[in-house]
Amino acid sequence: MGNRLDIGLVLAARLLIAALFVGGAVQKAMDAAPAMALLGDWGLPAVLVWPALVFNGAVGVALIAGWQLRAVALAAGAYCAVTSLFHLQPDDPWQMSIFVKNWAIAGGCLALAVCGGLRDRA
Repeated sequence: MGNRLDIGLVLAARLLIAALFVGGAVQKAMDAAPAMALLGDWGLPAVLVWPALVFNGAVGVALIAGWQLRAVALAAGAYCAVTSLFHLQPDDPWQMSIFVKNWAIAGGCLALAVCGGLRDRA
C-alpha cells in the first residue's frame, strides 16, 4: 500500500464516512425530535442528543481534516456499534436497516483505523 491510487481510495473512504457523520449532525440540528424520541424509548435523557450532535460534527471534521485518524476512526466505530442498539427493533424493517448500516459504518471505521494514515506512509 502507499501508491497514489491507494491514497486516493483511502481519502475517498474518509470523506464518504465523514459525510455521514456531518449529515447526522445537521439532521440532529434541524430536527432533534426523532433522536430525542429514540433516547426516550430507552429511558435516556433527551438532552443527550446535543453531545451526540457535537460528536458527529467533530468526527466528520476530523475525518475530513485527517486529524488523529486512528483514534477518531476507532471512536467513531465504537459510537456506531453502541448507537446501533437504538435501532435494534426487529418488527421495524426501517430501523433494522439503520441497525445494519451502523455496523457497516463501524466496519469502515475499523478499516480507516488501520490504513487511514496511509498518506503518511507514502
